[in-house]
Amino acid sequence: MGHLYSEISVRNFKIKNRVVMPPMLCSGFTAEDGLLSLKNIERYRDRARGGVGLIIIEATCINQSGRLSPTQLGLWSDNQIKGFSRIAAYCHEYGTRVLVQLHHAGLAAAKEVTEDPIAPSDFQGSTRTNQLIKARALSLSEITTLQNEYVAAAMRAKKAGLDGVELHGAHGYLISQFFSPLVNRREDVYGGNLIQRTRFATEIITKIRQAAGPDFIISCRIGCDEPDIESSIQIAQELEKAGVDILHISAGITHFIAGEIVEAKVPLHFHYNSIVYRGSQIKEKVKVPVIVVGGIKTPLDADYLVKNNYADFVAVGRSLLVDAEWVNKGQKYLQVTPCLRCKTCRYHNHDSKCPQSQSKRYVARN
Repeated sequence: MGHLYSEISVRNFKIKNRVVMPPMLCSGFTAEDGLLSLKNIERYRDRARGGVGLIIIEATCINQSGRLSPTQLGLWSDNQIKGFSRIAAYCHEYGTRVLVQLHHAGLAAAKEVTEDPIAPSDFQGSTRTNQLIKARALSLSEITTLQNEYVAAAMRAKKAGLDGVELHGAHGYLISQFFSPLVNRREDVYGGNLIQRTRFATEIITKIRQAAGPDFIISCRIGCDEPDIESSIQIAQELEKAGVDILHISAGITHFIAGEIVEAKVPLHFHYNSIVYRGSQIKEKVKVPVIVVGGIKTPLDADYLVKNNYADFVAVGRSLLVDAEWVNKGQKYLQVTPCLRCKTCRYHNHDSKCPQSQSKRYVARN
């Protein structure tokens, strides 16, 4: 599995292998002040000690009114820097690079945190779970303020010693809402054609680069279906032009708001899901490194994707919650503890609640 465990350079940083711990929301690990708890810090420490090459800290809000819940992590205040500094120190001790995912929920913000949800345009509709949502359009001055809040959060991340940030532009949150013609119906420079719909994000990238300098990684997570693969490829290319260093491919807005999800037809020879497949399609059209994610359970599965140039990095989520030593075990060809997809972590996100499967030996693909 030499491909998965090979080094790669991003900007002036060397990343020791191609395994990424993706951002996973962690209910019950954070207080209402957005501060990191010891339990959450230790969760990242254990995966760094377990050999992960790149860790992306869970969605961390840029302001209080954009949170998904009252207990979401934040980087809107200097008081929140200290906890991230501890994560950075642990990760660097074990040779792991670490980013934080910067987030604003937009129209998906929790009712408990705001009575005035915002979106690129006036919006009224329902989520895929039939919850009614309503949001008002942002003014130009509010857009500028939000962009500056992203930059301020990025600078706090740099002050904490993190290696960079990831903008959350997937899953139907604020940047994804700007990308999507399903929500973004603006008629000014931030709406209309695809290039203008990406402007909100590309300007944030430019501003972060100007503020943080060249020795700072900027990643962006985007949907592979915004609303289709062709549009997502163009979005990826616009972000690349703006100076993004890594593209992290996941699902788009239709996985949050009600609407038809058009699944990609995956070739018979490609033994992974449609999100991974479309991530590999985006990789063919850009030059920056691409992270793919989605149901990748074993080191052999991950190595196959890198070996065959379907991805530069492979994100492993639930399997790393199950087995913090997943990376070290894989490098030694030891059996990893398989994820049973019982979804305990989805609702609780506590490592101790995972049943730690004792099932039959998991057979990986070659």
